Amino acid sequence: MTLRSHSRYIATRNAILRCSAIVISLLLSFSAPPAVAAQEIASDSITTNLYEPSEKFNFKQLIAPVSLIALGACGINNNWFTGNKYTTQDLNIDNWHRRKFRGDDYIQYLPIATAAVLNFTNLGRHPKRERWVMTATACAITAILTNSIKWAVNERRPDSSASNSFPSGHTATAFMGAELVRIEYGNVWGIGAYTVACAVGALRMYNNRHWFNDVLAGAGIGILSARAALWLLPLERKLFRWDKLSSVSNVAIVPLATTRNVGLALTAQF
Repeated sequence: MTLRSHSRYIATRNAILRCSAIVISLLLSFSAPPAVAAQEIASDSITTNLYEPSEKFNFKQLIAPVSLIALGACGINNNWFTGNKYTTQDLNIDNWHRRKFRGDDYIQYLPIATAAVLNFTNLGRHPKRERWVMTATACAITAILTNSIKWAVNERRPDSSASNSFPSGHTATAFMGAELVRIEYGNVWGIGAYTVACAVGALRMYNNRHWFNDVLAGAGIGILSARAALWLLPLERKLFRWDKLSSVSNVAIVPLATTRNVGLALTAQF
């Protein structure tokens, strides 16, 4: 690698680190872990859902994702932002032509795949069926928001391959999965998932597929979609009548045998 190429590589790396720092700082500033709210619930109530407060809409939870989307939107028509995004994208153009790493096409699904695998366990803060519904809802919201905005904005990709650059769908998918993991399984799992999501955003820029502002907006949409799925969970719980099932206090399954049939009997006390 020549001195000029090495300097461009360093500059691109620093830009990627700044992108990751913006995302992480916004999340740490305005994202209260659901467990904090759970600690405020009285422990003497057996029927209380310990994580119910995190399902309630909170304006503060909008600040981080909306800020990222707004920053990304500034890069569409803002002259200063547009000039900087072109400069950042041109820094490593020589390396893009020589070598690319297309792993982002697959890594984008790693956070959501992690959430899906953990949904089979008993580690989550909600019942398994609710976790699956929340995952499906978040995926639907991400797809609708991303594709509708792509169609409306019609921004040209850095490599001029298409006019659907804004926002980054890969980044939105990765951050949606990362936020689902953080919400449902805590900050320890969330840190790992968010690290992967930031890597996906960085690779989208490195592979010359997205601008800097596309990645910021994609991250915001992914986070917002996961949180919206959590806020919609109480409505879906009522829709599927799962709230009535929660009133069952005792359930027993006992063997049943008659002169004609053999089976199991389910008894429930409300």
